[in-house]
Amino acid sequence: MKRTAFFISDGTGITAESLGRSLLAQFSGVEINMLTKPYIDTLEKAQALARIIESTAGHDGQQPIIIDTIVDQQIRDEIRKAPGFKVDIFSTFLEPLEQELGTRSSYSVGRTHSIGSDDVYMDRIHSVHFALDNDDGARTHQYDKADIILVGVSRCGKTPTSLYLALQFGIRAANYPLTEDDLDEDGTLKLPKALVPHRRKLFGLTIDARRLSAIRNERRPNSRYSSMDQCLQEVEQAEALYRILHIPFIDTTRFSIEEISTRMIAETGLARRFSPR
Repeated sequence: MKRTAFFISDGTGITAESLGRSLLAQFSGVEINMLTKPYIDTLEKAQALARIIESTAGHDGQQPIIIDTIVDQQIRDEIRKAPGFKVDIFSTFLEPLEQELGTRSSYSVGRTHSIGSDDVYMDRIHSVHFALDNDDGARTHQYDKADIILVGVSRCGKTPTSLYLALQFGIRAANYPLTEDDLDEDGTLKLPKALVPHRRKLFGLTIDARRLSAIRNERRPNSRYSSMDQCLQEVEQAEALYRILHIPFIDTTRFSIEEISTRMIAETGLARRFSPR
């Protein structure tokens, strides 16, 4: 069964898409084409979109699913003229909350993802800059300012996780790659000197060697770097180091960046500088 879902907003569409995808992910047996339509903030745009939805219904032979966070009642009414199963997030939740809180909602467009507090916005920017400046062991002299330092073999997910922690939570995350340069004379992996003073900040990432080989093959096909033997050796050495030094770590193989980050925060007790967007 194939269906189309529209995530519609008079703002960025992030809230409608996030909630919509979370809800629809529960229906694995249904093939759903998901379309995000942000900034539907005029009657003309709403009318044009309603025509697209109507055309989609005719093409699919099924009414589309419409999930919206539109604030303006007139624009919402235009969208409601189109055939579809409609989930109006604001009216579903805001009206009961108004009754409970005894006050009216401001019904302001884009409040969730607006800049809001200048301090929070600048904190987000500084955290992202820190993650970029301290990517891949680039500036180890700044590690005293880091909230956490991710360690792991190349291509195990250190960089995207660092950036997600910065962007979503304002956490200053650095990351350092464990490479053959860190091997001891007996061939075992040792903790790099730059990390020794910051052991309490270290958090390890690991990954299934088969998955790692596949990822590396996309970057350097048929190389020693991407070979199964090399990947297996590096992963085993990194995990042994984590266990010997009691460094907490997560296997990233089957987790999304969001899951890796939240599990990391839960395990370490890292303080968020702000709530996720």
